[in-house]
Amino acid sequence: MPYSAEISRTNPTCFLFLIDRSGSMSEPIGGSGGRKKADVVADSINRLLQSLALRCAKSDGIRNYFHVGVIGYGGAKVGFALGGALSGRDLALIGDVANNPLRVEQRTKREDDGAGGIIEKTVKFPVWFEPVADGLTPMSEAMNLAGQAVANFIQKYPRSYPPIILNLTDGDASDGNPEPVATGLCNLGTADGEVLLFNLHVSSVAAPPVLFPDKESGLPDDFARRLFRMSSVLPPLALDAARRAGAVVTPTSRGFIFNADAVSVVQFLEIGTRVESKFLS
Repeated sequence: MPYSAEISRTNPTCFLFLIDRSGSMSEPIGGSGGRKKADVVADSINRLLQSLALRCAKSDGIRNYFHVGVIGYGGAKVGFALGGALSGRDLALIGDVANNPLRVEQRTKREDDGAGGIIEKTVKFPVWFEPVADGLTPMSEAMNLAGQAVANFIQKYPRSYPPIILNLTDGDASDGNPEPVATGLCNLGTADGEVLLFNLHVSSVAAPPVLFPDKESGLPDDFARRLFRMSSVLPPLALDAARRAGAVVTPTSRGFIFNADAVSVVQFLEIGTRVESKFLS
């Protein structure tokens, strides 16, 4: 069956995040009480990178089951966006990511105290990716750059679980139609299946999100329908994760969310990166 390769240190998989950094990402995200889209997305990516590292943590340390990269695109700039010791890398080992945040912040987290009240705790929050919002939306160029990175990965690991690309954007591409580029990207693949491309539209409006649709009819406009066509069908493990999260999905549901609010961004990232039934050594 496709999308069933077991993941190990000698046969890892990779995640590549494409993050819209255009000027409109400075607008508030729907349902967040005024927080900027760029800030919500950056926090979500940083939490996910920490989560991916914890998923690879064993008694002997972080095992490199994943290679991870972030591409930022906005204004006149498209490039790999991890900084510090990881600057310039297309894909970094998850162990290197875990050990090289830009900084570790102290943040306040509110939790239920178990007695009907709320307590505040100070927690450490590693930061790898900074929020930026400037200029236009060169999405097609970002996808071309993603294609180069995953093609190199596939050449090195031709039998791996296929690379997964997660694109988070709040608007249409400013550099031409990205659909042909996305099609070319998804035509790449390993012995286990084609590259997976998932897309999330970050919304400014407090409208209900459209989660993992299985058809484009009913989507509100041409932009939404294009992102749907650019999105891969959810593979089995991600489909199961979506069901467990309470999403109504079918076997042909795609990795696409439209009108995402702050909660949906987190859900999208967690479901989109759910690939492992078990790790080998």
